[in-house]
Amino acid sequence: MGLKLITDQIPREKVPGASIIYIPSGKYLKYASFGYSTLLADLVYIWSIQYFSNTSVPERFQYLTHVYSIISELDPQYLDPYQVGALIAIYDAREFDTAMEILSQGLKKNPEQWIFPWQAGHYAQMILKDYELAKKYYKKAMEIPGAPPITKRLYSNAIYELGDYETAWKNWLEIYKNTDDERVKKIASNHLYRTKAAMDIQKIKHALKKYKDKFGQFPEKLDSLVSQGFLDGIPQDLDGQDYVYDRETGEITTAVIPWKR
Repeated sequence: MGLKLITDQIPREKVPGASIIYIPSGKYLKYASFGYSTLLADLVYIWSIQYFSNTSVPERFQYLTHVYSIISELDPQYLDPYQVGALIAIYDAREFDTAMEILSQGLKKNPEQWIFPWQAGHYAQMILKDYELAKKYYKKAMEIPGAPPITKRLYSNAIYELGDYETAWKNWLEIYKNTDDERVKKIASNHLYRTKAAMDIQKIKHALKKYKDKFGQFPEKLDSLVSQGFLDGIPQDLDGQDYVYDRETGEITTAVIPWKR
Protein backbone atom coordinates (compact mmCIF):
# COMPACT_ATOMS: atom_id res chain seq x y z
CA MET A 1 0.00 0.00 0.00
CA GLY A 2 2.90 2.31 0.81
CA LEU A 3 4.43 1.68 -2.60
CA LYS A 4 1.07 2.40 -4.21
CA LEU A 5 0.83 5.73 -2.39
CA ILE A 6 4.32 6.66 -3.55
CA THR A 7 3.64 5.77 -7.21
CA ASP A 8 0.41 7.76 -7.10
CA GLN A 9 2.52 10.86 -6.49
CA ILE A 10 4.05 10.52 -9.98
CA PRO A 11 2.26 13.02 -12.24
CA ARG A 12 -0.15 11.05 -14.43
CA GLU A 13 0.67 13.10 -17.51
CA LYS A 14 4.30 11.92 -17.32
CA VAL A 15 3.53 8.21 -17.29
CA PRO A 16 -0.18 7.87 -18.13
CA GLY A 17 -1.73 4.74 -16.69
CA ALA A 18 1.58 3.40 -15.39
CA SER A 19 0.32 2.93 -11.82
CA ILE A 20 -1.91 0.09 -13.03
CA ILE A 21 1.05 -2.30 -13.04
CA TYR A 22 1.26 -2.01 -9.25
CA ILE A 23 -2.24 -3.38 -8.70
CA PRO A 24 -1.68 -6.80 -7.12
CA SER A 25 -3.49 -9.93 -8.22
CA GLY A 26 -7.07 -10.48 -7.12
CA LYS A 27 -5.97 -13.36 -4.91
CA TYR A 28 -4.07 -10.95 -2.63
CA LEU A 29 -6.61 -8.15 -2.90
CA LYS A 30 -9.28 -10.57 -1.72
CA TYR A 31 -7.46 -11.01 1.60
CA ALA A 32 -6.97 -7.25 1.87
CA SER A 33 -10.69 -6.55 1.32
CA PHE A 34 -11.64 -7.98 4.77
CA GLY A 35 -14.68 -9.82 3.43
CA TYR A 36 -15.81 -7.10 1.02
CA SER A 37 -14.31 -8.66 -2.10
CA THR A 38 -17.54 -8.37 -4.12
CA LEU A 39 -17.73 -4.64 -3.36
CA LEU A 40 -14.09 -4.25 -4.35
CA ALA A 41 -14.80 -6.16 -7.57
CA ASP A 42 -17.57 -3.65 -8.33
CA LEU A 43 -15.21 -0.74 -7.76
CA VAL A 44 -12.43 -2.18 -9.93
CA TYR A 45 -14.99 -2.98 -12.66
CA ILE A 46 -16.39 0.57 -12.70
CA TRP A 47 -12.85 1.97 -12.68
CA SER A 48 -11.83 -0.33 -15.56
CA ILE A 49 -14.59 0.98 -17.83
CA GLN A 50 -13.44 4.55 -17.19
CA TYR A 51 -9.78 3.63 -17.65
CA PHE A 52 -10.13 1.68 -20.89
CA SER A 53 -12.32 4.39 -22.42
CA ASN A 54 -9.63 7.01 -21.73
CA THR A 55 -8.04 7.57 -25.14
CA SER A 56 -5.29 9.74 -23.61
CA VAL A 57 -3.64 6.54 -22.33
CA PRO A 58 -2.36 4.91 -25.54
CA GLU A 59 -0.95 1.80 -23.82
CA ARG A 60 -4.08 1.21 -21.71
CA PHE A 61 -4.90 -2.17 -23.29
CA GLN A 62 -1.55 -3.67 -22.32
CA TYR A 63 -2.90 -4.83 -18.95
CA LEU A 64 -6.46 -5.62 -20.04
CA THR A 65 -6.22 -9.32 -19.16
CA HIS A 66 -4.58 -8.49 -15.83
CA VAL A 67 -7.34 -6.10 -14.78
CA TYR A 68 -10.20 -8.48 -15.59
CA SER A 69 -8.40 -11.40 -13.98
CA ILE A 70 -8.29 -9.29 -10.79
CA ILE A 71 -12.07 -8.87 -10.92
CA SER A 72 -12.60 -12.58 -11.57
CA GLU A 73 -10.46 -13.48 -8.56
CA LEU A 74 -12.36 -11.08 -6.32
CA ASP A 75 -15.78 -12.29 -7.50
CA PRO A 76 -15.64 -15.32 -9.85
CA GLN A 77 -19.45 -15.35 -10.32
CA TYR A 78 -19.59 -11.70 -11.38
CA LEU A 79 -20.56 -12.29 -15.03
CA ASP A 80 -20.69 -8.79 -16.53
CA PRO A 81 -16.94 -8.05 -16.38
CA TYR A 82 -16.10 -11.12 -18.48
CA GLN A 83 -18.52 -10.03 -21.19
CA VAL A 84 -17.56 -6.36 -21.10
CA GLY A 85 -13.85 -7.19 -20.93
CA ALA A 86 -14.19 -9.35 -24.05
CA LEU A 87 -16.18 -6.57 -25.72
CA ILE A 88 -13.42 -4.05 -25.03
CA ALA A 89 -10.77 -6.49 -26.25
CA ILE A 90 -12.62 -7.12 -29.53
CA TYR A 91 -13.92 -3.70 -30.53
CA ASP A 92 -11.48 -1.30 -28.84
CA ALA A 93 -8.19 -3.16 -28.45
CA ARG A 94 -8.77 -5.31 -31.56
CA GLU A 95 -7.29 -8.27 -29.70
CA PHE A 96 -9.28 -11.40 -30.53
CA ASP A 97 -7.07 -13.77 -28.52
CA THR A 98 -7.42 -11.58 -25.41
CA ALA A 99 -11.21 -11.63 -25.76
CA MET A 100 -11.18 -15.43 -26.04
CA GLU A 101 -8.93 -15.66 -22.98
CA ILE A 102 -11.31 -13.54 -20.90
CA LEU A 103 -14.35 -15.53 -22.03
CA SER A 104 -12.55 -18.82 -21.39
CA GLN A 105 -11.76 -17.60 -17.90
CA GLY A 106 -15.44 -16.81 -17.40
CA LEU A 107 -16.49 -20.29 -18.54
CA LYS A 108 -13.85 -21.98 -16.40
CA LYS A 109 -15.14 -20.25 -13.26
CA ASN A 110 -18.80 -20.54 -14.33
CA PRO A 111 -19.14 -23.79 -16.34
CA GLU A 112 -22.95 -23.57 -16.17
CA GLN A 113 -23.03 -20.31 -18.16
CA TRP A 114 -23.69 -20.90 -21.86
CA ILE A 115 -23.27 -17.19 -22.64
CA PHE A 116 -19.45 -17.37 -22.69
CA PRO A 117 -18.97 -19.97 -25.47
CA TRP A 118 -21.95 -18.42 -27.28
CA GLN A 119 -20.29 -15.00 -27.24
CA ALA A 120 -16.98 -16.52 -28.32
CA GLY A 121 -18.74 -18.20 -31.25
CA HIS A 122 -20.37 -14.93 -32.21
CA TYR A 123 -17.01 -13.14 -32.30
CA ALA A 124 -15.39 -15.95 -34.28
CA GLN A 125 -18.20 -15.76 -36.81
CA MET A 126 -18.62 -11.99 -37.08
CA ILE A 127 -15.06 -10.74 -36.59
CA LEU A 128 -12.83 -13.49 -37.99
CA LYS A 129 -15.35 -15.17 -40.31
CA ASP A 130 -13.87 -18.38 -38.89
CA TYR A 131 -16.87 -20.69 -39.10
CA GLU A 132 -14.92 -23.74 -37.96
CA LEU A 133 -14.06 -21.99 -34.69
CA ALA A 134 -17.59 -20.59 -34.43
CA LYS A 135 -19.04 -24.09 -34.85
CA LYS A 136 -16.80 -25.37 -32.07
CA TYR A 137 -17.95 -22.68 -29.62
CA TYR A 138 -21.63 -22.93 -30.57
CA LYS A 139 -21.49 -26.69 -30.04
CA LYS A 140 -19.97 -26.13 -26.60
CA ALA A 141 -22.74 -23.65 -25.77
CA MET A 142 -25.43 -26.09 -26.98
CA GLU A 143 -24.19 -28.71 -24.54
CA ILE A 144 -24.82 -26.44 -21.53
CA PRO A 145 -28.37 -26.70 -20.09
CA GLY A 146 -30.40 -23.54 -20.63
CA ALA A 147 -28.77 -22.50 -23.90
CA PRO A 148 -31.40 -20.75 -26.06
CA PRO A 149 -32.72 -22.43 -29.25
CA ILE A 150 -31.00 -19.83 -31.44
CA THR A 151 -27.68 -21.48 -30.53
CA LYS A 152 -28.53 -24.53 -32.63
CA ARG A 153 -29.56 -22.29 -35.51
CA LEU A 154 -26.22 -20.47 -35.36
CA TYR A 155 -24.44 -23.82 -35.17
CA SER A 156 -26.33 -25.06 -38.24
CA ASN A 157 -25.53 -21.87 -40.13
CA ALA A 158 -21.81 -22.30 -39.35
CA ILE A 159 -21.98 -25.83 -40.76
CA TYR A 160 -23.61 -24.47 -43.93
CA GLU A 161 -20.90 -21.82 -44.33
CA LEU A 162 -18.28 -24.56 -44.09
CA GLY A 163 -19.88 -26.26 -47.10
CA ASP A 164 -21.18 -29.32 -45.25
CA TYR A 165 -24.61 -29.03 -46.84
CA GLU A 166 -25.90 -32.51 -45.97
CA THR A 167 -25.28 -32.03 -42.25
CA ALA A 168 -26.70 -28.50 -42.42
CA TRP A 169 -29.82 -29.90 -44.12
CA LYS A 170 -30.31 -32.50 -41.36
CA ASN A 171 -29.91 -29.88 -38.64
CA TRP A 172 -32.30 -27.37 -40.21
CA LEU A 173 -34.85 -30.12 -40.90
CA GLU A 174 -34.72 -31.14 -37.24
CA ILE A 175 -35.18 -27.51 -36.16
CA TYR A 176 -38.13 -27.17 -38.59
CA LYS A 177 -39.86 -30.33 -37.34
CA ASN A 178 -39.31 -29.73 -33.62
CA THR A 179 -40.56 -26.16 -33.25
CA ASP A 180 -44.09 -24.83 -32.78
CA ASP A 181 -42.93 -21.25 -33.23
CA GLU A 182 -44.09 -20.14 -36.69
CA ARG A 183 -41.34 -17.53 -36.90
CA VAL A 184 -38.63 -20.12 -36.22
CA LYS A 185 -40.32 -22.54 -38.63
CA LYS A 186 -40.16 -19.88 -41.36
CA ILE A 187 -36.47 -19.20 -40.61
CA ALA A 188 -35.73 -22.94 -40.79
CA SER A 189 -37.70 -23.24 -44.04
CA ASN A 190 -35.67 -20.43 -45.63
CA HIS A 191 -32.43 -22.11 -44.56
CA LEU A 192 -33.67 -25.44 -45.94
CA TYR A 193 -34.43 -23.66 -49.23
CA ARG A 194 -30.94 -22.14 -49.30
CA THR A 195 -29.25 -25.45 -48.36
CA LYS A 196 -31.13 -27.50 -50.97
CA ALA A 197 -30.34 -24.84 -53.58
CA ALA A 198 -26.63 -24.99 -52.68
CA MET A 199 -26.59 -28.79 -53.09
CA ASP A 200 -28.56 -28.66 -56.36
CA ILE A 201 -26.49 -25.86 -57.86
CA GLN A 202 -23.29 -27.67 -56.93
CA LYS A 203 -24.56 -30.78 -58.76
CA ILE A 204 -25.69 -28.82 -61.84
CA LYS A 205 -22.41 -26.88 -62.07
CA HIS A 206 -20.45 -30.11 -61.88
CA ALA A 207 -22.48 -31.45 -64.82
CA LEU A 208 -22.05 -28.18 -66.73
CA LYS A 209 -18.28 -28.42 -66.36
CA LYS A 210 -18.29 -31.92 -67.79
CA TYR A 211 -20.50 -30.78 -70.67
CA LYS A 212 -18.23 -27.83 -71.49
CA ASP A 213 -15.11 -30.02 -71.27
CA LYS A 214 -16.66 -32.32 -73.87
CA PHE A 215 -18.35 -29.83 -76.21
CA GLY A 216 -16.35 -26.65 -75.62
CA GLN A 217 -19.33 -24.55 -74.53
CA PHE A 218 -22.24 -24.53 -72.14
CA PRO A 219 -25.51 -26.07 -73.35
CA GLU A 220 -28.31 -23.85 -74.62
CA LYS A 221 -30.67 -25.39 -72.09
CA LEU A 222 -30.12 -27.40 -68.92
CA ASP A 223 -32.22 -30.22 -70.39
CA SER A 224 -29.22 -31.07 -72.58
CA LEU A 225 -27.41 -32.22 -69.42
CA VAL A 226 -30.03 -34.95 -69.11
CA SER A 227 -30.15 -35.91 -72.78
CA GLN A 228 -26.35 -36.16 -72.86
CA GLY A 229 -26.31 -38.32 -69.73
CA PHE A 230 -24.63 -35.86 -67.37
CA LEU A 231 -27.65 -35.75 -65.03
CA ASP A 232 -30.60 -38.05 -64.37
CA GLY A 233 -32.87 -35.03 -64.08
CA ILE A 234 -32.78 -31.27 -63.53
CA PRO A 235 -33.51 -30.57 -59.85
CA GLN A 236 -35.93 -27.86 -58.77
CA ASP A 237 -35.82 -25.67 -55.69
CA LEU A 238 -37.70 -26.41 -52.47
CA ASP A 239 -40.78 -24.61 -53.82
CA GLY A 240 -40.82 -26.60 -57.05
CA GLN A 241 -39.46 -23.80 -59.24
CA ASP A 242 -36.72 -24.10 -61.87
CA TYR A 243 -33.33 -22.58 -61.21
CA VAL A 244 -32.28 -19.63 -63.35
CA TYR A 245 -29.57 -20.55 -65.87
CA ASP A 246 -27.23 -18.10 -67.63
CA ARG A 247 -25.89 -19.83 -70.74
CA GLU A 248 -23.10 -17.28 -71.26
CA THR A 249 -21.48 -17.66 -67.84
CA GLY A 250 -22.82 -21.04 -66.73
CA GLU A 251 -24.12 -19.44 -63.53
CA ILE A 252 -27.09 -20.98 -61.72
CA THR A 253 -29.20 -18.95 -59.30
CA THR A 254 -32.46 -19.39 -57.42
CA ALA A 255 -35.65 -17.85 -58.76
CA VAL A 256 -36.09 -15.92 -55.52
CA ILE A 257 -33.90 -14.74 -52.66
CA PRO A 258 -34.36 -17.26 -49.79
CA TRP A 259 -35.33 -14.54 -47.29
CA LYS A 260 -37.98 -13.09 -49.65
CA ARG A 261 -39.96 -16.24 -50.31
